Amino acid sequence: MHDLIERRILLGITGSIAAYKTPDLVRRLRDCSCEVRVVLTPASKALVAPLALQAVSQHKVYEQLMDPAAETVMSHIELARWPDCILIAPASASFIAKLAHGFADDLLSTLCLVSTANIVIAPAMNQAMWENAATQANVNLLQARGCLFLGPAEGSQACGDVGLGRMLEPSEIVTNLARVFVKPYLKGLDILITAGPTREPIDPVRYLSNYSSGKMGYAIVQEAIHAGADVTLISGPVTLQPPNKCKVVLVNTATEMLAAVQSEILKKDIFISTAAVADYHLRQPCLQKIKKTANPLTLNLKPTPDILTTVSQMKDQRPFTVGFAAETEQIFRLAEEKRLKKGIDLIVVNDVSQAGIGFNSDENSVTVLSDDPPAYLERASKKIIAQNLLKIIAQHLHKKKLLHPIS
Repeated sequence: MHDLIERRILLGITGSIAAYKTPDLVRRLRDCSCEVRVVLTPASKALVAPLALQAVSQHKVYEQLMDPAAETVMSHIELARWPDCILIAPASASFIAKLAHGFADDLLSTLCLVSTANIVIAPAMNQAMWENAATQANVNLLQARGCLFLGPAEGSQACGDVGLGRMLEPSEIVTNLARVFVKPYLKGLDILITAGPTREPIDPVRYLSNYSSGKMGYAIVQEAIHAGADVTLISGPVTLQPPNKCKVVLVNTATEMLAAVQSEILKKDIFISTAAVADYHLRQPCLQKIKKTANPLTLNLKPTPDILTTVSQMKDQRPFTVGFAAETEQIFRLAEEKRLKKGIDLIVVNDVSQAGIGFNSDENSVTVLSDDPPAYLERASKKIIAQNLLKIIAQHLHKKKLLHPIS
C-alpha cells in the first residue's frame, strides 16, 4: 500500500450497523502508515464507542459541529483543510442523500461541503434501500461530482435480507482506497480494450464459446480509468457491470467484435486485447433449432477473423498493441510464437490449467513477453495484476518516447 503511506485520512462514520467494523478499519489504515482522525455523526454514536476509536486512532474523536473545546484546538474549517481524503464508512442511505443535496446540519456533512479533499464513500444499508430509485439517483449525482464509491458488497445483511448493501470489509476498503492517490500517469492517452468471450451461433438456441468471465479485461479498464486514461471498452457477453467513465460497446460474435474494433481504433494510443475470441465459427448457422437424434452431428467450422493481426498490420497510426494468451502447456513458447507471428508489442500469458487463476477466477498470475526480458507478475487479485500490467505498458511507451516516465 505504498500509495497510502503518510496520507491523512478523515474517517466519517454514519448510522449503519456496519459501524462496528470501524475500529478495525482505523487499525488497518494506521498499519499502512496513515494518520487517521475520526468524525462521528449523532446516529453512529449508538453503534460504536468513541473511546475505542480514540484508542486505535490515537487522536480525539470529533462529534459536535459547535464544540467550544474544539474551536480552541482545531475548528471545523481547519479540520476540513487537514485531510488528503475524506472516507465515509459506513455511509448510510440518509447520509448519502444529505451529501447529494448539500445539507450541512452536523459536523461530518459540514466538513464534506467545506473540504476540497477527495470524498470516498463505502455504502452500507438494506438491499431494498440501495436499490431504491432515490438512492441510486443520489449515488449517480455524487459520482458525477467526482465522489468515489467503494461497494457495496453482496451478501446476507443484519436484517436477514440477502443482496447488495453490505459495506466492504475493512481490508477491501483499504486496498481500494489507494486508488484515490494513483498518479494519472496515463492521462492524455486513448486506450481501446476488448474483454470477455465471444459467442458464435450454432442455431437459435446454441453457440460456441469459452469460459472467459471478462474479469481481467474489466479490471484493466477500471485501473486505466483511475490512471487517467480515456478508455473505450468493447465487451463480449458477460455478467459484469461496465465501469463508469468509459465508452462501452457490446458485441456477441468475433465478427461483431472486429467491426467494433475497426470502428473505434482510429487515433487510439493503446490497444489491449484481453477478449477470449472464439477461434472458430460455423460457416452457416442453422436458422432453426437442430433436433437431437441418435446420429453423430458434424459442424462445418471455419476460423474467426484475427483481430490482433488486423490491428497490428495497420499501416497508419497503429496503436501500441498488447495481446493475451491463455495456454495450458508450453505456455512461454506458444505465447512468444503468437507474439512474433501477429507482430504485436507485448503479449500477456497465463497458464489456465492452474487451479484458482485465469478464467472465472478473481486472481491471476501472468508473464509479460516482449523484446525485453520477461516480466513475471506473481499471483494476486486481477485488480493488482491490472495495476502492474498497466505500469509495464507505460514503461514500454516511455521507452518509445510516447509517454513521460512514471514514478
